[in-house]
Amino acid sequence: MADFRRNSHWLGEALDKDEADAPSLIGDTKADVCIVGGGFTGLWSAIHLKEEDPSLDIAIIEKDVCGAGPSGRNGGFVLSLWGKFLTLQKICGGEEAVRIANASADAVGSIGAFCEANGIDAHFRQDGWLWAATNAAQINAWDSTLEAAARYQQYPFERWSPETVAARSGSDRHLAGVFEATPASVQPALLARGLRRVALERGIRIYENTPLTSLNKGRPPRVRTPKGEITAEKVILAMNAWGIRFAELRKALVVVSSDLVATEAMPEKLAEIGFDDGMTISDGRMLVHYYRTTLDGRLVFGKGGMNGLMPYGGNIGTMFDGPSTLSKDVEHWLKWTYPALSQARIDTSWAGPIDRSKSGLPFFGGLDGRSDILYGMGYSGNGVGPTYLGGRILASMTLGKKDEWATCGLVRQPSRDFPPEPIRYFGGHIVRRAIVAKDNAEDAGKKPGRLTEYLASFAPAGLSPFKGQKAGIDN
Repeated sequence: MADFRRNSHWLGEALDKDEADAPSLIGDTKADVCIVGGGFTGLWSAIHLKEEDPSLDIAIIEKDVCGAGPSGRNGGFVLSLWGKFLTLQKICGGEEAVRIANASADAVGSIGAFCEANGIDAHFRQDGWLWAATNAAQINAWDSTLEAAARYQQYPFERWSPETVAARSGSDRHLAGVFEATPASVQPALLARGLRRVALERGIRIYENTPLTSLNKGRPPRVRTPKGEITAEKVILAMNAWGIRFAELRKALVVVSSDLVATEAMPEKLAEIGFDDGMTISDGRMLVHYYRTTLDGRLVFGKGGMNGLMPYGGNIGTMFDGPSTLSKDVEHWLKWTYPALSQARIDTSWAGPIDRSKSGLPFFGGLDGRSDILYGMGYSGNGVGPTYLGGRILASMTLGKKDEWATCGLVRQPSRDFPPEPIRYFGGHIVRRAIVAKDNAEDAGKKPGRLTEYLASFAPAGLSPFKGQKAGIDN
């Protein structure tokens, strides 16, 4: 088996419990549906399709092993879309936004039920999400979201007192927050590998170590790989960040890194500070901090937003593989957030690419407007839960249905949301510097300068709205 354990601690743990790689594609073959990408979107799409029509011949190609991409490298937050309700409302309209947000909340429970029914030990713990403030400027960043949901008699969040926030999060750095009970945490690579096993058991063909080399857009389309090709009636591009190789998708996506560290196992210390359940936490800074504990008593801490690396053009390559290049910075913020853990040893670090859309919401459609080459992209760092819905949307589109999923508000053609190169690359770095300056000023209790505020406002939406956000809400 190829050694992809370097891509994340999660993946190494999952592969240590797993079987050998699926075979690579050698030679030419046919399929009813060919899915490019063996992460959450691709696997859920295949599973939903099989549930709808067991007779379908479905083939998945994955350039590494299933779960080696962002699906196996993220923080393991299984969130709903309620935190992005303002943007949902803008894009979909109020009633549709409520329907999709509620469906995304239901998806969290459906993932847990699927794991239980299929023997997937993904460490599923449904202990909620704390949307917190770690400086004064972040306090009440959630107010407009809660007020908008309340106008539709929806109350997914509970306001906690500052004392409750500090006690439940295990640190006085958390000054305020609101809590959503629905979200869960998982070990994401174990979930991805479990979905892979179920897919194989249901007769779905999987070819690992089989990258896409080119897509022939003839009719029918042909998916070309180094040693063979698949001719399919329908193709689903479920490539996450690697979808930026297609110019039509690249104009609506920017790829940035998210960097994580994991401490040594220290269950007694986590119990002592009062943070040892499966609750997930993120704060309201632009370079968002997100963190949670694990079953074996580690604290996993990540830093996202427009943090770290950004690829030039459509070429990602291996720049996000292996240990994080920013692990010392992430470790600093972990210990800033949790002073009681200042002596904790960091065992490992890793990074992964995030496909951020301007709105922070995923989008689905047909490449070049076609109905036989479909895509799902733009989860913006919140894909573990919403990919379940994404798979349902893509399954309905693939089957040619006109139901509530194939016609939902997230099905839309990508627009020119980001500039072409080299403006994108150099402009992205300018925006990132402004974001860092804004976060630093607010941590120091200062108001950022006007130019800093203006430049930072061009950052694409992320895990949840932040104060001063321009992209996705105010535009």
